[in-house]
Amino acid sequence: MVGEEFFEAIRREAEPYYRHSHHDRFHVERVYKLALRIAGEVGQPVDLDVLRAAALLHDVARAMEDEGLVDDHAREGARIARDILRRVGFPEEKIERVAYCIEVHRFRSGVKPETIEAQILQDADRLDMLGAVGVARVFARAGWSNTPLHDPGKPPKRDYDGRSETAINHLFEKILRIKDTLNTEPARRIAEGRHRFVEEFVERFLKEWEGEL
Repeated sequence: MVGEEFFEAIRREAEPYYRHSHHDRFHVERVYKLALRIAGEVGQPVDLDVLRAAALLHDVARAMEDEGLVDDHAREGARIARDILRRVGFPEEKIERVAYCIEVHRFRSGVKPETIEAQILQDADRLDMLGAVGVARVFARAGWSNTPLHDPGKPPKRDYDGRSETAINHLFEKILRIKDTLNTEPARRIAEGRHRFVEEFVERFLKEWEGEL
């Protein structure tokens, strides 16, 4: 295993890329902690060097995509990650495995990862979209992009296409579908309570919207 100094160097290199509150360094650290928790519970060998590096770097290009500078933050993020890992002297034989985790983590791609490290990263990233934190992130992004909270005249779309017209629609179109896309049993267990919270939040939100509560 590589030393802690590599991961501290990766954090320093990556931090300037995380400049939006819905995908900031705190999101990265939550995903990192969830990934390590899942790795400890999954019941099979996991390369923690690969997983930890991938978790720290998985969204380095997310702000670029949100700002319209790149089309696919996962693909661009993998490219940036390769450069960062080489700069800090990360083991060369592990760099492509880290890049693969980043390339396939994106929800919209619909890709099912082939390696356990990529499966765990994808699950950890998706779990951070669920629960109280997940709801907060949806509304943080809605505020950043000036997206309406809710519009009863705009029902949720059947299939998520990467763009939701309201924050509440985003919860229906993407967030409430996450639990059925998870790869590992530990992630599915964690998702149960988080998913239930989102369901209860949406139900109460809509009642308050109509003045029923």
